[in-house]
Amino acid sequence: MTLYIAREGSKLWRKICIETSVELQLLLEKWKLLLAGLVFQYIHGLAARGVHYLHRPGPILQDLGFMFLPELGKERGYISESVFTFIFLSFVLWTFHPFVYHSKRFYTVLLWCRVLAFLVASQVLRIITFYSTQLPGPNYHCREGSELARLPPPRNILEVLLINFPRGVIYGCGDLIFSSHMIFTLVFVRTYHKYGSKRFVKLLGWLLAISQSLLIVASRKHYTVDVVVAWYTVNLVVFFVDKKLPEMPDRTGGSLQLLPLSVKEKDSRFKEENHKLLNGTSGDATDWLSFQVWTSQMQETLELQEIWRQCGSG
Repeated sequence: MTLYIAREGSKLWRKICIETSVELQLLLEKWKLLLAGLVFQYIHGLAARGVHYLHRPGPILQDLGFMFLPELGKERGYISESVFTFIFLSFVLWTFHPFVYHSKRFYTVLLWCRVLAFLVASQVLRIITFYSTQLPGPNYHCREGSELARLPPPRNILEVLLINFPRGVIYGCGDLIFSSHMIFTLVFVRTYHKYGSKRFVKLLGWLLAISQSLLIVASRKHYTVDVVVAWYTVNLVVFFVDKKLPEMPDRTGGSLQLLPLSVKEKDSRFKEENHKLLNGTSGDATDWLSFQVWTSQMQETLELQEIWRQCGSG
């Protein structure tokens, strides 16, 4: 048993190291895109902070969702945040599963480039929308009488740039149409729906997105219109941006058999792939990365066959 655990641990560590080397090569190529997407997350937070200075509390607008959904209240407002945190962390962990699992459908770096493109396009539209018209916030800290509903003019530029994190993010007002929580939720759910493999998880993702929508309205963090606009805007943005972006290489297409018929077949395939790469007949830069992973998997399979052979002879 100890030998088995040690062998499996060694194999897992080797998979992580190989995948890390592959992803690092992609990171060196795509780091500017990733950095731009991450910097825009700060710009989005800065814009949300800026609109708070323009926010003027007033009577809560008539809302169909408020009429039908009972108010959760301050003490239960954490429920919607808990659901969002679960969706966010689950998605992030899933994007790194190629480092551990043998079955792989995408490269983590390329997937995050795609996700950040969806987020940035949606957030640009969101910034334009909530600066166009400021609605009186329905959240408890944005209502008339709350000290947090209005911000005094900033004393210096540094106060604006630091966005009073994290308090300024949690207690923001004015950035209503459309919901930022729903942007992240829908982008994550749609991405898993396309690149994920578990049908049950896909269904669960959409159910969580619907539940998140209802909880946001019930918590009075947004008007119903903020959630409704997010549903059709984000889905349309993802649809059109996805059409414009180059399709990611499907790693399952180049996967090899777990138990090839013979070592000769492996030798033949190895030589064929090597010949293609040396002669420049492979069209994509990721082919070289796939080839590295493929040769590693070949080595693992050979070792497994040798272990089984030893067990059989023993």
